[in-house]
Amino acid sequence: MAAEAKRLARNAAGDFYVDSTCIDCGACCWIAPETFAPAGNASVVQRQPKDARETLRAEMALVACPVAAIGTRARHDLKPARAAFPEPVEGEVHYCGYHAAASYGASSYLIVRPQGNILVDSPRYATALVERIAALGGVNTMFLTHRDDVADHRKFHARFGCERVLHRRDVTRATEEVERKLEGDTPIALDDEVLFVPTPGHTAGSTSLLYRGRFLFSGDHLWWDSALGAIDAEEGVCWYDWDLQRRSIARLAQYRFDWLLPGHGERRHLPQAEMAAELARTVARLGAVDA
Repeated sequence: MAAEAKRLARNAAGDFYVDSTCIDCGACCWIAPETFAPAGNASVVQRQPKDARETLRAEMALVACPVAAIGTRARHDLKPARAAFPEPVEGEVHYCGYHAAASYGASSYLIVRPQGNILVDSPRYATALVERIAALGGVNTMFLTHRDDVADHRKFHARFGCERVLHRRDVTRATEEVERKLEGDTPIALDDEVLFVPTPGHTAGSTSLLYRGRFLFSGDHLWWDSALGAIDAEEGVCWYDWDLQRRSIARLAQYRFDWLLPGHGERRHLPQAEMAAELARTVARLGAVDA
């Protein structure tokens, strides 16, 4: 739990605060942007919520925080905030909240569909979230974009009996029992709606998921940077091969999508032509060339 004794001095005065245990994952800043903002190596309360909607969003950020670094002076009923996850994004796609410290606060998504639900990366295994996922039909497939965002995958597998999917190049001791290990760099279809697209570079086995030609779940491969106003990727958080990652970004230009849903960084929705133009600008800026 957050402790007011550790409250960061840069917080705005009032009820909500962020304490010094913040790991700067940035999730609260896009869950409740009116309330939270980045401040160096941590997020802080830039302004206290002014109405019921902003208060609920701030409470959702509190619930989602992977290290419980967000606190309040007053006692809040957090049941509505807990019940808000998984939060609908569009259509069948939902944002899970409940970020896990083991994934450094990465986002996770749930695709709800008649053919079987897909959990993209692992959120924190929290009772309220698990019960809501069960009510939405459980999990048939758990797709892990790369080795870093696997968090509580074993607990979700034990609860739902889901098949886990991860590229073989990213399998570690923590994931050696994963049921389906992808091979190579050729895209692989799960069915007529789901395409696994290997995008190595951030890690050796980083893989994106393209759903219905509209939603790209990119893991840590690339994301939307609101400060830059562009799709971005950074060499400083590339753990395997930056040149390879840039080539993988360039190869994504052959696909069309209007939602970019990353593990870290902000998600973004644009008309497909605009998204394609943004990706092309990123390819040019990064000097990415498909070899």
